[in-house]
Amino acid sequence: MKRFLVISFWVVSILLVAIVLTSLGYRFLEALFIGSMFLPGALAAKYFFPKVRGVKDTVFVTLGILAGEMLLFLIAHFTILTFRQDLPGAVMEWPDIPHILTNPVFIAIILTALAAGSYFFESWLDRTRPSRPAPITFTSDRKPVTLSVEEILYVESNDDITTVIATGDRRFRNKTPISQWEGILNPHFLRIHRSYLVNKEAITRVDGDLLYVNDIELPISRKYKDAVVNCL
Repeated sequence: MKRFLVISFWVVSILLVAIVLTSLGYRFLEALFIGSMFLPGALAAKYFFPKVRGVKDTVFVTLGILAGEMLLFLIAHFTILTFRQDLPGAVMEWPDIPHILTNPVFIAIILTALAAGSYFFESWLDRTRPSRPAPITFTSDRKPVTLSVEEILYVESNDDITTVIATGDRRFRNKTPISQWEGILNPHFLRIHRSYLVNKEAITRVDGDLLYVNDIELPISRKYKDAVVNCL
């Protein structure tokens, strides 16, 4: 059901974009085809931006997505024109692509609206229609490890090494940054410190600036204290 709702969100979003694009002189089906070209860029933005770190990487990802979108619009535009020329009674004319489809600001606004809308819609679905999370598979000491989310108590970061602490006093060393673990385990885990990511269901109590997972004492940093209070 959740997958159907997510797909429905994208279908409705592309239909709305197509309605806007009909004002550029495209027929509705043509506008729908052009509008669907926003989909790869929006999905790329949704996937890559949570993972990039630093201004340099952000700029490169942004430019790459915008350049890719402009190329898709050019291909789609001239595909439509080629199809028009094959219609009976067609007049041989090759109008230029609308300038707005090569305007990076316009493209960025549409992509941001689609990606942000998808993020908030899926977050709302996670809150209102919680589902059992899929098992997590990762590599520890060159061996594959698969754990259910319920088995992971918290994730601890120490320089370049991340340790996954699981039930049964199990520890698994891993090199995936804690920021990526936060994206993988969201929304079931809560960031309480730059070095700690905790399973919400494993928290037993909070005492001031300390949080307890069973008998394990973990610090809550000032940066994340409000988030902890709001969550618990």
